[in-house]
Amino acid sequence: MEIQFIGAARTVTGSMHYVQVNGLKFLVDCGLYQGKRKEAFEINRNFDFFDPAEIDFVILTHAHIDHSGNLPTLVKKGFKGHIFSTFATRDLASVMLRDSAHIQEKDVEYVNKKRIRKGKKPFEPLYTQADARKTIDLFVGLNYHHDFIIGDGIKLMFADAGHILGSAVTHLTINENGKITTIGFSGDIGRPNLPILRDPEKIPDVDYFICESTYGGRKHDNPKNSEHQLARVVKRAVKRNAKIIIPAFSVGRTQELVYAFHKIFENNEAPRIPVYVDSPLSVNATEIFRLHPECFDDETADFLVRNEDPFGFNKLTYIREVEESKRLNSLKGPHIIISSSGMCESGRILHHLKNNIENPNNIILMVGYSAQHTLGRRIMEKNPYVKIFGEEYALRAEVIVLDSFSAHADSDELVDYVNQFDKSRMQNIFLVHGDYDQQVIFKSRLHENGFNKVTIPEKGDVFSL
Repeated sequence: MEIQFIGAARTVTGSMHYVQVNGLKFLVDCGLYQGKRKEAFEINRNFDFFDPAEIDFVILTHAHIDHSGNLPTLVKKGFKGHIFSTFATRDLASVMLRDSAHIQEKDVEYVNKKRIRKGKKPFEPLYTQADARKTIDLFVGLNYHHDFIIGDGIKLMFADAGHILGSAVTHLTINENGKITTIGFSGDIGRPNLPILRDPEKIPDVDYFICESTYGGRKHDNPKNSEHQLARVVKRAVKRNAKIIIPAFSVGRTQELVYAFHKIFENNEAPRIPVYVDSPLSVNATEIFRLHPECFDDETADFLVRNEDPFGFNKLTYIREVEESKRLNSLKGPHIIISSSGMCESGRILHHLKNNIENPNNIILMVGYSAQHTLGRRIMEKNPYVKIFGEEYALRAEVIVLDSFSAHADSDELVDYVNQFDKSRMQNIFLVHGDYDQQVIFKSRLHENGFNKVTIPEKGDVFSL
């Protein structure tokens, strides 16, 4: 049995792990690499280490685009097998992949207008909505906590990762010529005590664990403080009639923010101001959240028992149409605009930033992780000038960063999760989905906690298990 680390190796995007065993070839995740546009397009377009037509099946840990977003390219290039996921992940992916294709088509259309005027060759989107629809047909939904035979000698079980709706820690039991080997894939691990979702669940002990390390060397604020911090930002905006622009992932982060604003306004922690969720994907994803109460924690379940909607309240408006989105630019503050994408690499958030980033009265509130070389990271680092649609803008708006909303476990929480495993049984822990500096710190912490073999693979590294 061999595993090759292709995506999210010493970086935090484009998760993809390639396994060969018992004559089968399969992937765990097939995510979009996000970063510099030209580099990202080339990485996402080419599968350098395998032929997509030879992949037997894919296991998808969750629906975030950096884990699922390149599945349509895989299909476009010949993949025809099953894609195994939880039911909630299947439902979310059905809207997210189509949305990803739509955004790519629209962004390319917008950029090509300028390129054609300048006499340059137009770009093509990575994949189309037709490719996304073909991909969705290949999904097979599976329940948590049940064993499923998905290939010769390969048994799969999902446990709740507590990261986004439907996210899963994957447990594989593999019988190779009579030898039993167990492997765990963390996907992305959530945080205990986050709103809406259940806490991360432990999988049975494994021989090998492939573990995310996004915040392997950092600690977050207590998630219980997030609403108070958010309320302070709202009060700040009210005082100066400011707009609060929030780049947020459409799945998970947007629903958490809406839920948090609901509670803040209900508890009179801040004055009620209009909240606009400007993302068709966020609207559709929120409907899918409503369909999967089995993923909710006790507090959110109690909301539902009382017939309260945690995702809808007075002064909240979901925006679907482009013309409605454009009208937001003419509205005076104070108000809040939540829009995707969280890393500010595509979608309607780019137009809101373009129209508001140079006004020092406005607030840009960053509430999630942004990978290196993304516009989101440059805003978080408060670069004096940033490029949006190829044009340079002065960053004059106030930038506030709240990491208490992070859906990724921090260093302590990751260590706590891994510490649940039997140290004497663990043969190797592979650290993925993290910047190298974070992985080095996390590796050292795992050594201190008694895990003797910890490896940080580079892209393309192959290991025999």
